[in-house]
Amino acid sequence: MNSTESTDVLVIGSGFGGAIPAYHLAAGGARVVVLERGPWLSGDEFDQDFELGSSYTRVFDFVVGDGMSVLGGNCVGGGSVVYFATMPRAPRFVFERRGGIGRPMWPAAINRDTLDPWYDRVTEALPVTRYDWDQVPYAGGLFAAACAHAGRTANPVPSAIDLERCTNCNWMMAGCRFDAKRSLLLNYLPAALAHGAEIRPLHEVQHLSRTDDGGYRVHYRIVDDEDYRVLHDEGFIEAKVVIVAAGAGATPVLLRRSEPELGPMPPAVGRYFSGNGERLNTAVFDEDRVRTVLGLSRPGGQAYAANQIGRGPTVASWDRLDPDLPEFDRYSLEQLYFPPGLGTILAQVPDATGPTWFGAEKKELLRRWQSWLTIFTMSEDDNEGVFGPPPATGNAERISQQMLGRGPLRYVPTANTLHGWAAADADVRDILERDGLARVMPWTNDVVGAYTVHPLASCRIGDDPETSALDDRHELRRHPGVFVTDGSAVPGALTVNPALTIAALAERAIPGIVRALQERGVPVTYHGGLPEGSTVSARPPALRG
Repeated sequence: MNSTESTDVLVIGSGFGGAIPAYHLAAGGARVVVLERGPWLSGDEFDQDFELGSSYTRVFDFVVGDGMSVLGGNCVGGGSVVYFATMPRAPRFVFERRGGIGRPMWPAAINRDTLDPWYDRVTEALPVTRYDWDQVPYAGGLFAAACAHAGRTANPVPSAIDLERCTNCNWMMAGCRFDAKRSLLLNYLPAALAHGAEIRPLHEVQHLSRTDDGGYRVHYRIVDDEDYRVLHDEGFIEAKVVIVAAGAGATPVLLRRSEPELGPMPPAVGRYFSGNGERLNTAVFDEDRVRTVLGLSRPGGQAYAANQIGRGPTVASWDRLDPDLPEFDRYSLEQLYFPPGLGTILAQVPDATGPTWFGAEKKELLRRWQSWLTIFTMSEDDNEGVFGPPPATGNAERISQQMLGRGPLRYVPTANTLHGWAAADADVRDILERDGLARVMPWTNDVVGAYTVHPLASCRIGDDPETSALDDRHELRRHPGVFVTDGSAVPGALTVNPALTIAALAERAIPGIVRALQERGVPVTYHGGLPEGSTVSARPPALRG
């Protein structure tokens, strides 16, 4: 690699926070290079299994911290490849939250009204649609029926899924083989490529340094395609503007490791991490009670036995998203599906007399796998996560050949967060244990701590320099020309799935990034158009044809 290689814009990461800027800036005439630490796979390369070394272990990043584990995407397309494509907008009260420190969390310039036009853009680009009840799979219908039985409401959730292509295989968490899930491989990334952007997989950025002309030098290592613990050649690329979108579990680690050469980071870098207040409960259903109490049936006489049929979350209860409720009392409940690999490891036995994680009672629980339902809570946590010193390379010390690492995040739930979890747990039991429908057990934190699939807020936007690392244009304080547009920029828990909000904020950040490039002499414009959709996921250029 030529040591003097340069570009106008260097984007770190290819999830929502990286793909959206890559498309708009390339379409506006800038030279764009995207560095992604994971592999580049297309739909026909995703495996519906949990074998070690398959695509499943290649495209996930599971980092265990002290009190919090983070599950994210590790591939071109980032989290959009492994997410469940559930895309609600954040409730209005979210933008008025003050959190445990009692200060406004969001910049004054951003609220639901000002963000709605950007939500609209992403909704049209992916696109996002809402299910009708006759399109909801059985697991979602079961949750809805249980909610109705308990006097609650439930709603189909908006999703970025092409139902004409969906086979209801329920493996979307491991990547969609059928290109039914509208990941970034089908819209923003192919559009960025069409406008000349370059995407380089298996490039892990290690740190940033400055150039003499006020730009930045982005230093990377090549990741081994099979063993992520092995790093090969190193190099760097110079850029006038850098967009960091490595994810909320990696962006602050990268920036903190850059301090010796860049200078001090804002105090909020690596602080105020939020796990989106996430919590899981396992419900084991009594088939006879489902039939007699809810009146549900399926061919063959069994009432439920359908956990592995359908799509991820399709139904949610939003009864507790009431703006009049006190902060930390608001949350959503969503029916979820985890394929056997992760679910069988983490699920615990309700009312166990012995161990909850293993043993004879766990074995019996696994025998009844098809009678499970997982309920996912997203609540208001207290932004209590803090990142310690960064590891020598990457975002974690790699433990296994793929996927698993040990990271520097420390998370000790406050009384506010614990209050929200307890309220949600009680609500789940009240809904699902009525009239003997099911037995419910929360996934407790005594083995791996809390866990999140939606990490947020470790490098957040805001008006207060003491509590926000970025200004309201997503520019890193003290380091002009560095922008952060991934989930780490979201100020706090959203009480709903955050992908649409992350994407809308990234869309909103583009005009400011364009101005920063223009000030640095780059002839780029903001065209404002939407990416052209594709029915086949983007592949590496070398593999086309």
